[in-house]
Amino acid sequence: MSKGQTVTFAAALIALTALILYLMGQTPICTCGTIRLWHGVVFSSENSQHLSDWYTFSHIIHGFLFYGLLHMVGHATGRVFPIGLKLLVAITIEAGWEIFENTEFVINRYRETTIALDYYGDSVLNSVSDILAMVFGLFLASRLPVWSVIALALAMEAFTGIMIRDNLTLNVLMLVWPVQAVLDWQNAG
Repeated sequence: MSKGQTVTFAAALIALTALILYLMGQTPICTCGTIRLWHGVVFSSENSQHLSDWYTFSHIIHGFLFYGLLHMVGHATGRVFPIGLKLLVAITIEAGWEIFENTEFVINRYRETTIALDYYGDSVLNSVSDILAMVFGLFLASRLPVWSVIALALAMEAFTGIMIRDNLTLNVLMLVWPVQAVLDWQNAG
């Protein structure tokens, strides 16, 4: 597949995801009527509604993880997956997560077990931005030494953990196996 075909297919996957989310009832943009580059208030109905927020760091880390996982699968099977294939597989996984994340099941789970009490799902714009953040992370992972990708991931996790008492690790933990002490600590911030 040529670079142009890969980019076209990637754009089509992202557009299809946006359409599915819209048909699921997600708002195209924040119901506040504005589009912001950054929204940094976690305890807000505008969280996950704009182009970027504290959880954008998690999506960049998704890109690191997908790149690493696909690299390891390729190594284990004796294949070298081209970056275009890694990109399309990673977009498919991330798009699948964005769709699943915006189902009533996951939205309600977030409300029940995490600090996202007023969460009603991502806007379509935010979901598309999350996918693009993952793409950015994937390309960083493809270009940087492994040690620097690990250092960046740890730094982002520590930074968001300190700033908002949440990060990818805590988010997954609280979604899968809620810990009351963690929730209490998060709510105290």
